[in-house]
Amino acid sequence: MSGVSLPPADLPGSGRTAVVTGASSGIGAATAERLAAEGFHVVLGARRLDRLTELADRIGGRALPLDVTDPTSVDAFVAALDRVDVLVNNAGGAFDAKPVAEADVDSWQRSFEVNVVGAVRLTKALLPALRASGAGDVLFVGSTAGMISYEGGASYTAAKHGVHTLAETLRLELCGEPIRVIEIAPGMVRTDEFALNRTGSAEAAEAVYRGVREPLVAADVADCIAWTLTRPHHVNVDLLVVRPRAQAAQHKVHRE
Repeated sequence: MSGVSLPPADLPGSGRTAVVTGASSGIGAATAERLAAEGFHVVLGARRLDRLTELADRIGGRALPLDVTDPTSVDAFVAALDRVDVLVNNAGGAFDAKPVAEADVDSWQRSFEVNVVGAVRLTKALLPALRASGAGDVLFVGSTAGMISYEGGASYTAAKHGVHTLAETLRLELCGEPIRVIEIAPGMVRTDEFALNRTGSAEAAEAVYRGVREPLVAADVADCIAWTLTRPHHVNVDLLVVRPRAQAAQHKVHRE
């Protein structure tokens, strides 16, 4: 890809191209930065091209506009790629915290479009290139919300349960092919936008983390992602659950 210099041959990602979606902020941005440091050629995709371009310039990556909910955008993104060895399906988010009785159906639809359908759309489009690489990786950034339900979280937990079963099913369907399917399921991660987008106010977002000593940050999750992708290719980390020490379970959080 033009403008990207080759990394030293002894780095784990040398010669491999990694696509990271939702790369303009949070876990996606941290993952793009970490994979670039590991020697991958990183292609960053997101809607906010100004933020994306700034990060790509800093890490020596390539920024391309991408809206995973728009088939035309996905088609244009895929057409611009010469090679893909790794796909990090990170684009996602939570958009409300209402009980089912007060469900905002638009938020439900948005949650499924971004978290589930978008991941399906891009995975389907890039599978031929991942097969052709001879050692492809599809990584889904899921959530512990994809394994347990809780009040006020139905639109998000339902979507992340969808991501979890998507990863499990794809792994079964690709068994015997040279493609690993990996899922990273973080618990509480403090980023600039996740809780704010979900609650709609800075005060409510701050309350999510209040009193929690050392919640995870985006770089912690990026570290886990990079570790799974740099194992020998016969090693498939099916599912990696990662929480802060202060969170023993989805409903059990120690607050000081």
